[in-house]
Amino acid sequence: MPITPTYPGVYIEEIPSGVRTITGVATSITAFLGFADRGPSNDPVRIQNFGDFERLFGGLSLKSTMSFAVQQYFLNGGTDAIIVRLEPPNAESATINLDSSGTAVVLKASSAGTWGNGLEVSVDHDTADTPETPETDKTFNLTIVLKQGTQEITRETIRNLSMNSTAIRYIKEILETQSFLVRFESGGSDRPNPTPTPSDENPNPSAKATGGSDGDAVDGDNSPQIYQGSESEKTGIFALEKADLFNLLCIPPVSSGIDIDPSVWSAALVYCEKRRAMLLVDPPSDWDSKDDVTRNLSEFLAGWSEKQNGAIFFPRIKLQNPLKENRLETFAPSAAMAGIFSRTDANRGVWKAPAGIDATLTGVRELTVKLTDGENGILNPLGVNCLRNFPVYGNVVWGSRTLEGDDRFASEWKYIPIRRLTLFLQESLYRGTQWVVFEPNDEPLWAQIRLNLGAFMNNLFRQGAFQGDTPSKAYFVKCDKETNPQNDIDRGIVNIIVGFAPLKPAEFVIIKFQQIAGDIAT
Repeated sequence: MPITPTYPGVYIEEIPSGVRTITGVATSITAFLGFADRGPSNDPVRIQNFGDFERLFGGLSLKSTMSFAVQQYFLNGGTDAIIVRLEPPNAESATINLDSSGTAVVLKASSAGTWGNGLEVSVDHDTADTPETPETDKTFNLTIVLKQGTQEITRETIRNLSMNSTAIRYIKEILETQSFLVRFESGGSDRPNPTPTPSDENPNPSAKATGGSDGDAVDGDNSPQIYQGSESEKTGIFALEKADLFNLLCIPPVSSGIDIDPSVWSAALVYCEKRRAMLLVDPPSDWDSKDDVTRNLSEFLAGWSEKQNGAIFFPRIKLQNPLKENRLETFAPSAAMAGIFSRTDANRGVWKAPAGIDATLTGVRELTVKLTDGENGILNPLGVNCLRNFPVYGNVVWGSRTLEGDDRFASEWKYIPIRRLTLFLQESLYRGTQWVVFEPNDEPLWAQIRLNLGAFMNNLFRQGAFQGDTPSKAYFVKCDKETNPQNDIDRGIVNIIVGFAPLKPAEFVIIKFQQIAGDIAT
């Protein structure tokens, strides 16, 4: 604010520069929607490696196609994932009853499933309490062990807990914030009794959990409702409303024999359009040849909207399954593709097509269908991205079109990198211009907008994100009296127009040869 001079001398005043640096958002945070052995239900959890998934969701499981998908994602270069664990109908959390001198203390597993039946809880009173400590203020320790059979999976020790709801270490609040395994269900004011000393008759004297259930089987009839969930209750796909940002969405198959219902793919596309994300679609498991694709593709995509935000990859991939003696097993390709998207973004940028000889499928031993050039030439114009096997290069991605990539659509969103670059620009500028709201809507504001957005776009130009050899040929930012007539100013609207020339992938390379005879005079 201006300085009011009151005495003779020199005054210092800082003048705002108007520079508000816009930072590009992440481009390859991948959301996974599916089932896992354990973990929070309908609550997005962000992880950075497969070790995090093992710790929170139980690792690889024959009952969870999502567990293999997450492993393949990180194996192929993924670095950031959001996990949404869905809960089958009628699933129950296991409960643990602790002996108490008053009302029994009841704990429950932190999430539903039979995994909770492996919980064992022991109690001790080895705390700082003294004989003078009031009974209602006395504390205790919990040791919580999760076992699978006789093998210990993980252990937690939570100390100095209190049954007093006004205490600093009230059991309900502490378990919610410090335990991955259990929650407080009910109990009176009396602390639980200590676990007896081990004896020959009872070498492991701990309270054991019971009653955990995986609920009803998920099949083709009830899976659409579970996946689509409820927007008001933020379940299913709408659980991602609780996540700040994701760029890619993968929905692994319901199980090894049940595909995702087309209605789920359709709903996911609409949601991805809303969240400025891309959906990676898996081909049905019964597509075993090029003819299956050409015969059934139109029916499979019938009624889908917002197809520019989706991409489909064919065929499926075969990897070793460590839970089945490393025998080859068929998996959906979308998770591996998400990893390749992430790897390409890190190495080259979101404007580079995630395809080509560098887009190798790590860990993939075979493809379920070995396509020829001719078959690839039939599927590519239909917007189906092919996975190919080439000598030397191995298994690679050999297509980069969206679901709008069918040549007959003549869509401006034909190519994946163009659509993803656009989504990146939209999300970055949306977040980077929040400061504009409620600013005085006149030329000084417009100049700041042009300065800051122009600096962001110029930085991308220097990284090679756009066509053109000069900034004026590559992009423009327009915000002035022409874009903001008085009527819009009176309505509180500021209009900003951003244009850019995207790089389109060299999908077809044509080398022309000509035979010449003798010397040709020049």
